[in-house]
Amino acid sequence: MPLPKISEARELSDEQLASEIIAVKKQLFQLRLQKATRQLEKPHQFKHSRHRLAQLLTVEAERKRAASQSANQEE
Repeated sequence: MPLPKISEARELSDEQLASEIIAVKKQLFQLRLQKATRQLEKPHQFKHSRHRLAQLLTVEAERKRAASQSANQEE
């Protein structure tokens, strides 16, 4: 399973982006719970989930930065 591409995250709307961030955070919690109870079968999922979360948070920060810059230029 290859790592997710950031272009996929950039195609999401703001609402989809927010819901995806929540979903990935829940998935990471579940993975940590499985690891603690020794039920984790695929440890590589940690890397993929953390990578995806970083991509989503980066896209969210880029959009916020762009929105604040455009607001500052309008003033």
